Amino acid sequence: MFNDIGALELVTIVVLAILVFGPDKLPKMIQDVTGVIRKIRSFSDSAKQDIRSELGPEFKDFEFEDLNPKAFIRKQLTENEDLKDIRSSFDLRKELNDVTDAVNGKEPAATASEPAATPAASTGPDLLKKPAAPSPEQRTPFDADAT
Repeated sequence: MFNDIGALELVTIVVLAILVFGPDKLPKMIQDVTGVIRKIRSFSDSAKQDIRSELGPEFKDFEFEDLNPKAFIRKQLTENEDLKDIRSSFDLRKELNDVTDAVNGKEPAATASEPAATPAASTGPDLLKKPAAPSPEQRTPFDADAT
């Protein structure tokens, strides 16, 4: 709860509390504050239990922290087996290097898992060149009224 309060700030708060409330009333104020915190926590816990019971048995392990989008995505990525397979099969560095090599006109570097490209395999269409315009027979008819 107080993760970002250092020792100096804590001492300052205690000294200010003693000055404002006095040494006589300070123990009573601490008891009142802790009582209010306990009531708020018990109210929060009972509200969570009510929501879980209303959602039904399929949501018995539902955690409210899962409503945070970052926590939800992290949980889905770590628990979902299908996504684990996709993540393990997709190598972003290799894909980016292949794209960079294609843009620069270099042959993509062969990895240990891939055989080296042969000249016969690279005779496919050059994707970096602009394709030639289709002949009039290949063009689809244009209907100005339809658009």
